[in-house]
Amino acid sequence: MLITNKGEAISAQSETNAVSRTGNTANATQSRLSKMLRFDWLGQTVASICWIASVLTMGINSLSDWLQLFAALSWLIANIAAVVNVKKN
Repeated sequence: MLITNKGEAISAQSETNAVSRTGNTANATQSRLSKMLRFDWLGQTVASICWIASVLTMGINSLSDWLQLFAALSWLIANIAAVVNVKKN
C-alpha cells in the first residue's frame, strides 16, 4: 500500500496499472508515427489531399463534383482513422 502526497492510500497494483497505461500510450504513439512514415500511407494521404484540392480548384458545378469531393474526403478520413486505430502489441 502506498500513500500519495494527499494522504490517499493506493495499492501497488493500481500504480503498476498506471505505469503500464502510460507505457502503452507511448508505444501507440511511436507505432502511429511509424505508420504515418510508411510510403503507402503517405502516398495515399497525399493523393487524397491532391484530389480534394483538384475538385475545389476546378469548382463544384454538378453532382459528380460533389461525389468526387465526398470520395476524396472519405479516403482521407479512412487514412487518418487507420493511424488513430493503430495499436502496439
